[in-house]
Amino acid sequence: MEVVNHNAGMLSNYEVYTLLQEAQAKIKGPNRRLENLATIAYETNKYLTDTSCTLQTPQIIKDFLTALHPFKLTRAEKLQLLNLRPTTAVEIHSIIEECEERLSEDQVDEVMKIVGDVLPGVAVEGEREGDECKEEEP
Repeated sequence: MEVVNHNAGMLSNYEVYTLLQEAQAKIKGPNRRLENLATIAYETNKYLTDTSCTLQTPQIIKDFLTALHPFKLTRAEKLQLLNLRPTTAVEIHSIIEECEERLSEDQVDEVMKIVGDVLPGVAVEGEREGDECKEEEP
């Protein structure tokens, strides 16, 4: 997937991840002017590496957006669904503005199903934290 104009609008995490991969491959040798940019790119890439965007492809994104078409969501809402990969109705309601008026409960369930079926996922951060909080048995 090629980004035509980097300044034209919002990018998905997948697009940012891909751009960073390409940019890091092009940077050769130390350059003082690029030192801060390299740090930001490294930290962003490190964060994105642990998200599901690394498993996405242009075809998956196209299929996802096509599946969401009947719901008449805004570009920003679709982008947030793509980037955040919500798994609960509460998360969907926090992403979609005026969700109660625009979508029925069945439609919210359908959006959750599309997210789960079309977008590949990785272990959710909350699940990892939950594992750490379990009390040890004596």
